[in-house]
Amino acid sequence: MEKQESEELNIPEVLPLLPVRDVVVYPYMILPLFVGREISINAVDYALSKDRMIFLATQKEVGDEDPKPEAIYEIGTVAMIMRMLKLPDGRVKILVQGLTKARISEYVAEKPFFSVRIERIVEPAAQETTLEAEALIRTVKEELAKIVALGKAVSPEVMVIVDNMQDPGSLADLVASNIGLKVEEAQGLLEITDPLERLKRVNDFLNKESELLNMQARIQSAAKEEMGKSQREYYLREQLRAIQQELGETDARSEEIAELRKNIESAKMPPVVEKEAFKQLSRLEQMHPDAAEAGMLRTYLDWLVEIPWGKATKDALEITRAQEILDEDHYYLHKIKERILEFLAVRKLKKKMKGPILCFVGPPGVGKTSLGKSIARAMGRKFVRISLGGVRDEAEIRGHRRTYVGALPGRIIQGLKQAGSNNPVFMLDELDKLGSDFRGDPSSALLEVLDPEQNNSFSDHYINLPFSLANVMFIATANQIDTVPGPLRDRMEVITLAGYTEEEKLEITKRYLVPRQIKENGITDQDIVFSDEAIRTVISKYTREAGLRNLEREIGSICRKVARKVAEGAKKQFVITAGNVSKFLGPPKFLREEEMEKNEVGVVTGLAWTPVGGEVLFVEATVAKGKGMLTLTGQLGDVMKESVQAALSYIRSRGADLKLPDDFYPNTDIHVHVPAGAIPKDGPSAGITMATALVSALTRTPVRKDVAMTGEITLRGKVLPIGGLKEKILAAARLGVKTVIIPVQNKKDLEDVPKSILKKLKIVTAASLDEVLPVALEKYPPASEPPPAPIKPAKAKAPVHRVKRPAAAAGKRVTTGAKA
Repeated sequence: MEKQESEELNIPEVLPLLPVRDVVVYPYMILPLFVGREISINAVDYALSKDRMIFLATQKEVGDEDPKPEAIYEIGTVAMIMRMLKLPDGRVKILVQGLTKARISEYVAEKPFFSVRIERIVEPAAQETTLEAEALIRTVKEELAKIVALGKAVSPEVMVIVDNMQDPGSLADLVASNIGLKVEEAQGLLEITDPLERLKRVNDFLNKESELLNMQARIQSAAKEEMGKSQREYYLREQLRAIQQELGETDARSEEIAELRKNIESAKMPPVVEKEAFKQLSRLEQMHPDAAEAGMLRTYLDWLVEIPWGKATKDALEITRAQEILDEDHYYLHKIKERILEFLAVRKLKKKMKGPILCFVGPPGVGKTSLGKSIARAMGRKFVRISLGGVRDEAEIRGHRRTYVGALPGRIIQGLKQAGSNNPVFMLDELDKLGSDFRGDPSSALLEVLDPEQNNSFSDHYINLPFSLANVMFIATANQIDTVPGPLRDRMEVITLAGYTEEEKLEITKRYLVPRQIKENGITDQDIVFSDEAIRTVISKYTREAGLRNLEREIGSICRKVARKVAEGAKKQFVITAGNVSKFLGPPKFLREEEMEKNEVGVVTGLAWTPVGGEVLFVEATVAKGKGMLTLTGQLGDVMKESVQAALSYIRSRGADLKLPDDFYPNTDIHVHVPAGAIPKDGPSAGITMATALVSALTRTPVRKDVAMTGEITLRGKVLPIGGLKEKILAAARLGVKTVIIPVQNKKDLEDVPKSILKKLKIVTAASLDEVLPVALEKYPPASEPPPAPIKPAKAKAPVHRVKRPAAAAGKRVTTGAKA
């Protein structure tokens, strides 16, 4: 001991540094090291050429081939190289013994090897062994013996040395170097100067190791028991197979059962579902193959296996990329794109969230269905679409019970099986076309599907097990929301898609419709070119719709005619211009302002809403000598007839202001007609249109042809708000109207109208009919020209055409025609 202390006193201040990895060297520890790096071999050679002393410090990253000073721990061990052997592969094997701990105070050189200045770390002098130290030493020895008994590999020689040691520091170092600590843990121990504190830390590691070994033993014991159970089951199944062979049953059935069992195990079913699947498989296994129920059970198990219980696609949560895809697939539609990006943003911040239930409502041909595919592509999800048009049976949604012959799951489960994942974008197309009869109400069955609070345990009648629809993103589409039942509508977030403006149609045609029709008709860009004016001509003179279907049809018609010429051998490029569109499509089908070429008396342009977008509605009124008859024609509904009567009553009350004779009504027949008489028309928004037509006819004042209007009227002449304003204004813009009169309370709805349309139109808001007439009539107040000369009044009161107002007429909706 005296010799060793004298040697330690002679340790030089500057020593070569050997960075070691994956091991921490303690004082008095003897171990072999393999040295392969050039810088390390240089350090060993230098140490051997001097006093054989070298400083060993552990590097922080095991895989670092060229560690820098900051990547090496400061505290290490001064060691003596006892032996050195050069290996054939160029490496060097050395046997080192740790002498004492030291700290690097300075790196003197880094080439050709690390040379460091060190400071020895002197531990506190040993004192008399206290009771606490004695107890700790004994505890550490007992814990070490316990983990050796549990299977920890520690050599018997080490155990003998440990039994004879009483110094806390040396005991801690010896135990720590033999129980396989991680580098960070071993380095932490090395840096603790207090021997007693170091021994306490070693005791903690021994306790942890003891618990791990106990747990490992329990796992091995359980695995052994499970293996014994499996072997027993295998033996019994082999016996069963032998019995079945003796009975003449083929081995194919056993293979079928085994395959089903394997598929059930790999289907990632929830525990409840898996338990039921194995129960039904056990029933099938015991059943004769020819039994009637066997085929039904086999089909049921196939469905259970193929439903994506635990299979899901990963959402593409790159917001910028999703926006690029949405912009690439669809032009405009800002509200919907914004809503999808909001969903992705929330999903990115919160992994567990309920799928939204969106409902796109709009006229045909505006891109509701194709938008669903685009959303699925932007999110990286599978896309499933089912059409609900004409579905009248509740079982179409929830499936049939297995007791029925030919029973199948409902369309929801079928769609999920088709998608192969439990989080697709699921489109419920034509939601407003659902029917109901004696077989049930499908819309009521959808209440559970489309409720985020309930659909996490959706139960199909056929499967009869809960399936979570919480990850599915449902998108419903409808042409009109009025026919969708209230409870179902309440569960969805309704997003309205109005028709497109002419500018939007032009842009969509150039970006999507023309390239698609050119490709589908077998021609190329070298064969045909569309000018912007040609497309505008097709839009304005050959189509009048809110969507794009007829427009694409007309573009396809032009492409087909060019395709024929190309097939016949034409070599030139066909340039489609506004002038030659009629050569391909014939004479224009619609002409702007074709209904009214000049200002006329009693003819007013009204605006109506239909399920396919906004429409222009012309209201005609005429007066003649008569007996106070009021005639209404044009398939008008009850609400519209009442609007005429309200308007007429208001005019009668304001006869003096309008310079009408006091007795004009009893001696005048009034006829109000709305053209296109084969189309039913109803709704509460034609009141001011009717009133303006009547005032014009009675006062012989022409109505401005470039003015359109919409709004309901009261008996006091107030103008009430209406719905569908955006669609009506778009219809007015398509017709070429310059001024649109709307109720003052609808001013807020102008935010939804594209700014490009508002720039082309003059919007006039009116609170009463007195504000409508000066804008609509050529002259107001009207001239004092009387109506037709009255005839001799009749003695009996002239009959008046009266219409009985039905209950709740104000809320009536007619889906087959226009709503003014």
